Amino acid sequence: MIDLTQYPLDTLARQVGTPFYLYDGAILRERMGEVAAATAGASLHGRYAMKANSARYVLDAAREAGLWIDAVSGNEVERALRAGFAAGHQPPTIMFTADVFRDNALDAVVRNGILPNVGSPGMIRELHEAGYRGPIALRVNPGFGHGHVEACDTGGPSSKHGIWFEDVNAVAALAKSADYPVVGLHAHVGTGPEIGEFDRNMRRLVGVFDGLLQRFPKVTSVNLGGGIPHPYRLDGQRYDLAGYRTLMLEAASTLSESAGRLIAIEIEPGRYPVAGMAVLVARVHDVKETRTNEKGPGHRFVMVDAGFNDLVRPAMYGSYHEISIVGRGASRPPEPLVVAGPLCESGDVFTRDDQELLVPRALGRPEPGDLLVLHDAGAYGAAMSSNYVSMGRAAQVAWDNGKATLIARRETLDDILRMECSEVL
Repeated sequence: MIDLTQYPLDTLARQVGTPFYLYDGAILRERMGEVAAATAGASLHGRYAMKANSARYVLDAAREAGLWIDAVSGNEVERALRAGFAAGHQPPTIMFTADVFRDNALDAVVRNGILPNVGSPGMIRELHEAGYRGPIALRVNPGFGHGHVEACDTGGPSSKHGIWFEDVNAVAALAKSADYPVVGLHAHVGTGPEIGEFDRNMRRLVGVFDGLLQRFPKVTSVNLGGGIPHPYRLDGQRYDLAGYRTLMLEAASTLSESAGRLIAIEIEPGRYPVAGMAVLVARVHDVKETRTNEKGPGHRFVMVDAGFNDLVRPAMYGSYHEISIVGRGASRPPEPLVVAGPLCESGDVFTRDDQELLVPRALGRPEPGDLLVLHDAGAYGAAMSSNYVSMGRAAQVAWDNGKATLIARRETLDDILRMECSEVL
């Protein structure tokens, strides 16, 4: 968890307003470097899954670390190109992974020669009709997965992602009929909090790919997806990337021996390199109470100006984020408090579980005007924010070498309204 004493949070809050995201550049570069070091060598490659945080500041750190990109939309492809990642598929610096071509995605892939990682059979037909000429990868649903909640489980019969492993032969025939060499196989089975479960799933994936490789003589890389756990709780354990490197090297050796050629192993973490580098800073506006009655116990609510339009994970998944008070409440004895936002939604609460139940947090009672900080907010924070109830997205501030830089200004009403029009069609 970030040490907040090194940042002038009060000053920054006055300058850019609350809520705002604060990114620590040193932590970001350290984590990107860790992924790069874990995937160094001829038989390994690391990608950054930019959906976790696609800020140019973050993409620059990934590029400077030597990582490649996993993009999941046409605009992500274009943003990666603008951030200096190379087009083309020799090597495939940018890979496009999806189950559907939407908006400009197909055009971005064809025009820039981006390696498409095909998750649905119909995508092969669409590529052919659009005139794509080049190799493809196949995203496989291996029949199993694991997520910290069901909605984050990206493998198994309830997952929409990828081609069911028993249908891979039929899809391979489609690719052959379109003259598309399959050069990569891919699977991502979800992000779970349990390190042991993550390792077991990675080993199971290697077994699945070992059984598929003989059907794909041109495959040169196998992508094990992302999902490296991040410790959101104070007592959480950081994942051992050195151990993961050993697992990947073993996988490369096993699959290369089985295939009779070099098979490189790729991974594509998004959460791991960015989650811990950021906090969301909000302002406390009030503290109020409800009373116990026949419906249940009463609660003391801390009302802040950040909502699920700024950080949706707690409302969507019941995700846990550590919380700190900066101000007069920081020195007070902890008591059970519920932290809630400004939106006209009962679910706009940061202290809840995946069953949508309130889970009060032990915090010193703050005063109006104090700051409240939600930790580990760098992954799927700003990236999943919205304009719900016409609120502008929060500003983003980078902290580097003792200096703050505004890297994304707070949205205004004009920003929100600029796409509205009245055009006769």
